[in-house]
Amino acid sequence: MASLGKISIPHAPSSDLGLLRRRFDRRMQTRIGYNHRIASVLTNNASSVKQSLSERVIEEEAKVLVGTYARAPIVLLSGKGCKLFDPEGKEYLDCASGIAVNALGHGDPDWLQAVTEQASVLAHTSNVYYTIPQIDLAKRLVASSFADRVFFCNSGTEANEAAIKFSRKFQRFTNPEDKEVATGFIAFSNSFHGRTLGALALTSKEQYRTPFEPVMPGVTFVEYGNVQAATDLISSGKIAAVFVEPIQGEGGIYSATKEFLQSLRSACDASGSLLVFDEVQCGLGRTGKLWAYEAFGVTPDIMTVAKPLAGGLPIGAVLVTEKVAGTINYGDHGSTFAGNPLVCNAAIAVLDKVSKPSFLSSVSSKGQYFRDSLVKKLGGNSHVKEVRGEGLIIGVELDVAANSFVDACRDSGLLILTAGKGNVVRIVPPLIISEEEIEQAVEIMSQNLTVLE
Repeated sequence: MASLGKISIPHAPSSDLGLLRRRFDRRMQTRIGYNHRIASVLTNNASSVKQSLSERVIEEEAKVLVGTYARAPIVLLSGKGCKLFDPEGKEYLDCASGIAVNALGHGDPDWLQAVTEQASVLAHTSNVYYTIPQIDLAKRLVASSFADRVFFCNSGTEANEAAIKFSRKFQRFTNPEDKEVATGFIAFSNSFHGRTLGALALTSKEQYRTPFEPVMPGVTFVEYGNVQAATDLISSGKIAAVFVEPIQGEGGIYSATKEFLQSLRSACDASGSLLVFDEVQCGLGRTGKLWAYEAFGVTPDIMTVAKPLAGGLPIGAVLVTEKVAGTINYGDHGSTFAGNPLVCNAAIAVLDKVSKPSFLSSVSSKGQYFRDSLVKKLGGNSHVKEVRGEGLIIGVELDVAANSFVDACRDSGLLILTAGKGNVVRIVPPLIISEEEIEQAVEIMSQNLTVLE
C-alpha cells in the first residue's frame, strides 16, 4: 500500500527498476502534489476514506488537466519489456504500447543508453544550428526508404500538417503560370490523420471535425478502396495531393489492396498530384516490413511517420522525394524542437534495431501466430466477425461495441484498444512481444468473451 510520506511499491517487478522507482517517488511527490498539501487535506478530513495512490492521482488529474482523452481508470508507474505496473503493484500485459509507440517495449537497454548518453552531452539546440544525431538519423531514413530528404517535426499530426503545406507549395512551384493551381485534397473513409486543423480536415470521422468547423476547406472523402471514384477525382486536375494510409489503424485495421494503391499512383502520375502515405501507425516494422508500402510495390512522393520512431519520445518525420524537396525554401516551414539531438539519438537506437531483417522476420511470424491463436480461441464466438491485420497491427471485429470487452480485459491485466466505429479491438503490442506473452493475451481475451453476451 502506498503511503503519504513516501510512495512504496510492493512486489517490485524487477530489481533494476529500483532507481527508476525512487526517482518517480520524488517526482510524483513534487509534480503531482502528493506532498504535505495532499496529506493535510486527507488528515483534516476526518470522514475521508484512505485512498490508494492511483485513486489520488485520478482525483488530482480531474482538477488540473483539460479533459481530452477519456482515460482508462488506471495509473501506470513503471514498465519493463511488455509489462506495465501501477503504483499498487498490479501487472498489466501491454498490447497497446502507448498507441503503437513503444515498439521496443519499456526500458529497452539500447534505447535507454542512447537517451541517457545524449542527455548528458546535448539535448536541444533548435534548428538554427547543425547537430550530428539529426543528420545521422536522416541518413538512415533515406537509406532505408524511397526518400531523398527528411523534414523533422514532433508528432504524427505535425508530419501531416507539413505534408499538406509541402503539397500546396509543390503545386504552386511547378505550375507558376497557372491562375488556378490545384489546392484540393483527397482522403478516405475511416481515415485518421491527426487532430490539428489541417490534419483534422483529412480525418473522416465527423465527430472529430464538427466541434471545430470550419476546418481547412478543399478535402473530398472517397470510399477507401474505391478505385474508380478516386481516379476520376484525381483526373480533374484540382487535387494537390492524395492522403492514404496503406493500413488504417484508428479506422479499424483495414488494409489497402495492391490494385488500389497502384491505381492511385498511376492517377497521380498522370495528373501531377502528389501521393502521400500516412505510415504514422503502420510504419517502422509494425507490419513485418520496415515500411508498410513495401508490401504493395508502390512508392509515394511523401510519407509521414512518427509513433514508434523515437521509442516513446515525441518525434515526427516527413520523408520526401527530391522533386518535392526542391520546391521547399528556407522559412517555408519550421520547428523549434523538431529533430533535436536527444530524440534523434533515441530514434537511431530504435531504427537500428527494428530495421534488422531478423527483427522484421520475427514481427511477421509473431503476428501470424497471434492472429492464428485469436482465430482458434475467439473465432467460435458468435460476436467475433473477423480477425485481420498484418504483422503486429491486428484488429478483431465484433458485431457489438468493444468497450466492455476492452474494459474486462484491462481488469484482467491486459491492455488493448478500440478502433473503427468502436466495434473493433485493436491490438498493437510492442514488437518484442514473446509467443508466451501472446498466448497469455489470447487467453485473457478468451476468458472475457462472456461480457459480449
